[in-house]
Amino acid sequence: DLLSKNPAAIHLLEKHLGYVDWDRLSGNPAAMHILMKRLDYVNWSILSGNPSAIRILELNLHLVNWYTLSENPAAIRIIEKNLDKVKWRCLSKNPCAIHILEQHPDKICWSTLSGNPAAMKLLMKNPDKIDWAGFSQNPAAINVLLKKQLIKQNLIIINLSINIQN
Repeated sequence: DLLSKNPAAIHLLEKHLGYVDWDRLSGNPAAMHILMKRLDYVNWSILSGNPSAIRILELNLHLVNWYTLSENPAAIRIIEKNLDKVKWRCLSKNPCAIHILEQHPDKICWSTLSGNPAAMKLLMKNPDKIDWAGFSQNPAAINVLLKKQLIKQNLIIINLSINIQN
């Protein structure tokens, strides 16, 4: 039931727990008080990506899905304390994890990082590692892409004018 995903519907869901879609509720930021009482119904993969679930996740680290948690911007404290469990490809998507990635450049998944809008400084310091397909989908990279294209166009014009003059 899609209602389980709606933060404004919590008061209705509390009265009708038999109709709750627990997978969708696990992603609902307003449902933590319900989920905390019904941990056996939680979808831990979805909950691990829910920024509002940090307290529940901290208390149940043995149930965390480290792939989705590594992408969760609100989970940085947990991630910093559990670097041995981090999924680095997923962490490279996390806009709040740039400082961790800078400390562990050998663990960075550059193709994933290339699409991370928060990673522009790190990417500009390592242009040889940029995955241009991922970078072209990065909303923060538009100015760099435009500049790169203009440079290419200018080089073509310069090359043409040299050929014409010769």
